[in-house]
Amino acid sequence: MTQAWIPASFYRGGTSKGVFFHARDLPTTRAAIDPILLSVIGTPDPYGRQLNGMGGGISSLSKAVIIGPSTHPDADVDYTFIQLAVDRPMTDWSGNCGNLSSAVGPFAIDEGLVKRDDGEVTVRFHQTNTRKIIHARFRVEGGQAAVDGDMEIAGVSGRGAPVRLDFVNPGGATTGKLLPTGNVVDLVALPGEGGIAMSLVDASHPTAFIRATDLGLTGTEAPEAIESDSALMGRLDRLRRRAGVMMGLGATPDDVTLMSPRIAMVAAPQAFTAIDKAVFDDDHDIVTRMISMERPHRAVPLASALCLAVACRIEGTLPNLLARRVPPDAPIRVANPSGLLAFGADVRLEGRWIADSAGVYRTARRLMQGQVAAPRRLVAP
Repeated sequence: MTQAWIPASFYRGGTSKGVFFHARDLPTTRAAIDPILLSVIGTPDPYGRQLNGMGGGISSLSKAVIIGPSTHPDADVDYTFIQLAVDRPMTDWSGNCGNLSSAVGPFAIDEGLVKRDDGEVTVRFHQTNTRKIIHARFRVEGGQAAVDGDMEIAGVSGRGAPVRLDFVNPGGATTGKLLPTGNVVDLVALPGEGGIAMSLVDASHPTAFIRATDLGLTGTEAPEAIESDSALMGRLDRLRRRAGVMMGLGATPDDVTLMSPRIAMVAAPQAFTAIDKAVFDDDHDIVTRMISMERPHRAVPLASALCLAVACRIEGTLPNLLARRVPPDAPIRVANPSGLLAFGADVRLEGRWIADSAGVYRTARRLMQGQVAAPRRLVAP
């Protein structure tokens, strides 16, 4: 037999999908795990479809999760996230996927890693990539995470049971600082192109924010239109990599990974047409278009959307200057290509800006359970 079979589950969490593994079913080192995950997901695929694996051809569908016993006193389980490129043999263990975070608690309950009685429960997990604690609150019915419910989220068809995610102290998830440069706005310069204003913020996931209007855009462009503009995509990536150097994420632009930081174009509230409906300028507080793994995201990567909500609360950042003013206890409504999402963000100024928490509601569902195949030569006997 040339293939080995590894226990796994396939989940949708928010607007992402990924293959979930128990840590006990994989090797103990990244060097041994990476080839297995690349094979399982179907990376690299020069055709961009990942037909030979579980991936779906875009960054939000090219992901893996490893769950194991907790190594943190404030958590029930450890959660490690791996982003896989589509067209090249590359994995990134440096950040978190906020969307798939919504499936971690349900997985822990359904797999018996955490025991809870039926009713509303909280599962605490240690996000090992960022060394942060996340709380997931959801219903348990008959000993399993509830799936049926009335909650709808933009970009996902149907309804499901809500999963509330609270990211505890999300500031400095990767760099150790909420504002890695110490500034609310920086001038990011490119050789021969001059400088452009950007806000570099690290909450849940390091993200570089740029005004869409400074790029000659409105901020409401469709992802397909952004992706088809090769000059724009090239400039955005150069700016993202330069911002990454300024945030301490690489010594040179070439050292900056595909995943971190993400770059997000932001704009003031305005009317536009999302995937399936009109969005009006009075039903949201900020507009964004985000780039993830060199592709415009069809919704928003949740961790960077949480970062955007936090940035909207930090006086003087570009998102703060563009966003509608909302009370501290009100959610920040983020307009994106798929519609609207609402986020909570608790931020305060005590000599420096501090993010106490950021939260959002998602839905999650187990789509498959069983075994995935990998070449036997990659899997220890």
